[in-house]
Amino acid sequence: MAVVTPTTTRAAVEELLRRIGEGDPERIAELYAERVDWKLDWPEAEHGRTATPWIRHRSTRAEAAAHFRELAEHHVPGSAATEIERILVDGDDAVVIGEIRQTARSTGRAYRARFALHLTVEHGLVTRHHVYEDSLAVAQAFEVQGPDADPAPSGA
Repeated sequence: MAVVTPTTTRAAVEELLRRIGEGDPERIAELYAERVDWKLDWPEAEHGRTATPWIRHRSTRAEAAAHFRELAEHHVPGSAATEIERILVDGDDAVVIGEIRQTARSTGRAYRARFALHLTVEHGLVTRHHVYEDSLAVAQAFEVQGPDADPAPSGA
């Protein structure tokens, strides 16, 4: 099967978002360059936490696919929603602004997290993927609490 590469930054970003919504990590990863500058705006000490292993820097197409597989493994299927508020494009760069809603599989807690995603598209492929999100909301949803603690309110 031939891979069709979008021809503009906006088309590439819209196709990426569509594929993320479909949830197939391999098809999502097809839109990333072999080498990608993938960063998350989380405290370095928090990268690779056991409860949130998908939260770490990446550098390859294969690692992009792994990110989406790990993300799916740690969330309740069918409970996710994303609201895209804006896609701003300037040449090869795009910024996607919105809010995600997920439920942590390990705790059953739902959460909402506002985000901005800075993408760079070159020759139809994503070469930069920088995420700025409400890391506190995500971390709290996955935080293991003691047996006497009340579960955090979902807010979702």
